[in-house]
Amino acid sequence: QVQLVESGGGFVQPGGSLRLSCAASGSIFSIRSMGWYRQAPGKQRELVATITVGTDTNYADSVKGRFTISRDNAKNTVYLQMNSLKAEDTAVYYCNLYLTNRMNYWGQGTLVTVSS
Repeated sequence: QVQLVESGGGFVQPGGSLRLSCAASGSIFSIRSMGWYRQAPGKQRELVATITVGTDTNYADSVKGRFTISRDNAKNTVYLQMNSLKAEDTAVYYCNLYLTNRMNYWGQGTLVTVSS
């Protein structure tokens, strides 16, 4: 069984920063990638950023230059540093773990609220 534990969400004013963390544990044999997705009220879940074992990264156009994804392979942990936050970044952020056997796992979600 695989568990993803997220932390770091909260309330921040526009222009502020937050750092999300997601630690994976359990029967993890081989990770292909880890990443973050988000879902705003009334919208579909969308990609924010992903990072492979080889540290190749992929970002949504809306967050390029503001968000940075990184990972600690030894700890099976992925981070999302979010700077210059905007009101439109408000959403529930979900951690994703994608294994080489094509199994996909999701965290419980952490709420990020950007408001003045």
